[in-house]
Amino acid sequence: MKPNQWMSLLGLANRARKVISGEELSIKEIRSGKAKLILLSADASANTAKKITDKCNSYQVPCRTVDNRFDLGSAIGKDARVVVAVLDDGFAGKLMTLLD
Repeated sequence: MKPNQWMSLLGLANRARKVISGEELSIKEIRSGKAKLILLSADASANTAKKITDKCNSYQVPCRTVDNRFDLGSAIGKDARVVVAVLDDGFAGKLMTLLD
């Protein structure tokens, strides 16, 4: 996996307004059924990681882990982010193939 590919694609999804960032907003999108993929940084706190993975498991939303919060934040043009929800099937599918 080339690290810049998934970051570029996530940036494109962000410009298309198909990305929500932040823990509480991502949980809201998981509950509403709009989240198609959750990206969680590897350096998230244990409490946050458990909360997000439990929600993803109960609502059958795929969850992938990325290296750190700074890569995740720079991909969407914001400060460090711990959790990002992708709201589009096409972007989510391609990101999963790049991250797997």
